[in-house]
Amino acid sequence: MTTFDDRENAFENKFAHDEELRFKAEARRNKLLGLWAAGLMGKTGDDAAAYAKEVVVADFEEAGDEDVFRKVAGDLGERADEATIRAKMFELMDEAKRQIMTEI
Repeated sequence: MTTFDDRENAFENKFAHDEELRFKAEARRNKLLGLWAAGLMGKTGDDAAAYAKEVVVADFEEAGDEDVFRKVAGDLGERADEATIRAKMFELMDEAKRQIMTEI
């Protein structure tokens, strides 16, 4: 192998690693968002965990965050407005990244 091949492989490995971390962080964020929303809806324990799982699964409907936003916004109704939900998603992404990084 040449030095160029080594560098190419290193970049590919880093990209794959970064994408895996991004996927894990988004899934963690969605779970945390689901738990937050469940609390606003008065769900606790197993009901809250089940709802959080529904939010995680909602992310597989389409690329991006809009599917998750629609799920949570639709379920919360008047309990939270768009700005509140989007701000919470942003805040929880930072928290999810911190949690993932401490697990590595």
